Amino acid sequence: MLYWIYDIPSTSLALGMIALFVGIYWGGALVVRPILRQFVRSTPACNDVVGYVLSCFCVFYGLLLGLIAVTAYQNFSLAEANVTHEAAALAALYEDVGQYPAPWGQNLRWALRDYTRYVIKYAWPLQRRGIVPVEGTIRTQAFQEQLLAFQPESPAEEILHAEALRQFNNFLEARRMRLFAVTSSIPVVMWYVVILGALITIAMVWLFDMKFVTHLLLGGLLSAYLGTMIFLIAAMDNPFRGEVSIEPEVFETLYAHMVEE
Repeated sequence: MLYWIYDIPSTSLALGMIALFVGIYWGGALVVRPILRQFVRSTPACNDVVGYVLSCFCVFYGLLLGLIAVTAYQNFSLAEANVTHEAAALAALYEDVGQYPAPWGQNLRWALRDYTRYVIKYAWPLQRRGIVPVEGTIRTQAFQEQLLAFQPESPAEEILHAEALRQFNNFLEARRMRLFAVTSSIPVVMWYVVILGALITIAMVWLFDMKFVTHLLLGGLLSAYLGTMIFLIAAMDNPFRGEVSIEPEVFETLYAHMVEE
């Protein structure tokens, strides 16, 4: 995949996609269209035939684009929800361990502050490059060892410890889901089908018999929208890459609260 596109600002990427597809259409209208027109020039009611075939093709292609766009958005929303869930579980765990007797509560809270700082400062930049951060696992394992080493000495501490363990499991589950989303994306074969469908759509429009200026205008509008749709799918395809990505705002808010206490 061309991951370097995520280093380009979203506005520039969108305009570049539009310019690319409009350029392909206009260039093909000058060079390829006269060649393709030779195959349908003698066909009676050529525009009607091409329009019928194009409408049938666009039903399937439009359905494919719509489903892929919805899938990309759902994956993005799910990854964002997992990030929020992780931060919420981490906040609840931070409050629970704060009720532990000294020095357990202070040490466990310090470990969670260190983990939150690591996620913001080190893990997120790695995720933006498509790299799954691994040092967070070391920190969570160290925290787990400290948490399991605590021995409750009263019924109240047993209840508190059980709730902390439950929140810790919720936190681990959400964290794993976030890490899985770092490398999740639409399969490459789908991108091949999307690009091929866009080129076929453009080629079919070349077959219409109309004034050249009208060809450039209508075909350019269609190509511009194709470029916009493909940009939209690409921008949301990797939830942690590019400008249209998930930000660590919930962790930053949580860390600010931790530091204030």
